[in-house]
Amino acid sequence: MIWLNWRQFRLQTLAGAIGLVLIAGYLLYLGMDIRDAHDAYRTRCAGAADCAQAASQFSGTYRNTLLFLATGLGLIPVVIGVFWGAPLIARELELGTHRLVWNQSVTRRRWLIGRMAFGALAAMTLTGLAALMLTWAASPYDRVASDRFGAIEFGARNIVPIGYAFLAFALGTAIGLFVRRTLPAMAITGVVFIIVQVMVPNMVRPHLIPSEKATLPMTAQTINQAKSLGSITGAPVISGLRVPGAPDARVSDTSPMRTADGRMLGEKEFNACLDTPSKTGAGGTFGDAAVCLSALDLHVDIEYQPGSRYWSFQLAETGLYLLTGVLLTVIALRRVRRA
Repeated sequence: MIWLNWRQFRLQTLAGAIGLVLIAGYLLYLGMDIRDAHDAYRTRCAGAADCAQAASQFSGTYRNTLLFLATGLGLIPVVIGVFWGAPLIARELELGTHRLVWNQSVTRRRWLIGRMAFGALAAMTLTGLAALMLTWAASPYDRVASDRFGAIEFGARNIVPIGYAFLAFALGTAIGLFVRRTLPAMAITGVVFIIVQVMVPNMVRPHLIPSEKATLPMTAQTINQAKSLGSITGAPVISGLRVPGAPDARVSDTSPMRTADGRMLGEKEFNACLDTPSKTGAGGTFGDAAVCLSALDLHVDIEYQPGSRYWSFQLAETGLYLLTGVLLTVIALRRVRRA
């Protein structure tokens, strides 16, 4: 069985190995470049103001590159599910070659377990090594940017991609068993897994562990640390806040700006501060608008996950993917008896 699996899977393994070598070469170069830039950033970090500006420049230099790489790593499990998992059994059923194996002494379940174990191990090894190298390359950036909980970044670091790979492979195999045709199985697997990748970070991950709650006064400094003010509807909202004293925290929900008595700030007052604030010459991201809003004694209620829970989330989400993959494997093993 081992020799047969290797013969049938050798091209995929070779392609994965070549891809991994290319990824490793680029990430080694990038990681050394990031470390050189990080050393230069630390030499400019003499005072609080200088350090903030240097950190912003350092993070801005590599933010888009690392975000692109994290997105690319997220596509590796999609490729695995589509090109490794979906055709694994669907091609056998479509061509009728499964009958030769099933007429031998090997049972259907043992045959399927052998095929899936070989492919799943290769998928998890490839994705895990790529994730490990990206985690190493980006580690100085992650320490400065404090954005490890980002929806895309979180799924591309450490052990979560291993769970992604196993789930994608098991999903493709199970769909192939039900669809029994290679191209439709590949298409369905790709669509379903991309939906999973979008839904889990936004709808499941925030609720894996109950959030902490806090109230943040809207001082000018707090407002200037946010990423955006307002919305296309003109609502008094603020997004991209950071929790004071906990830069690694992930804010999952932010209320509209509220006055001291708990009422939502009126849109007229909010827009007045945005459009025609008093000229104070204040600096910062939002300048005079931040000063104007801070004078209204506002606050927001937030829900957040402390940075100390990062590994708890990594383990919980990886476990969720592995458990779901095992469930799909059990379904495939039951299905193969009637295939």
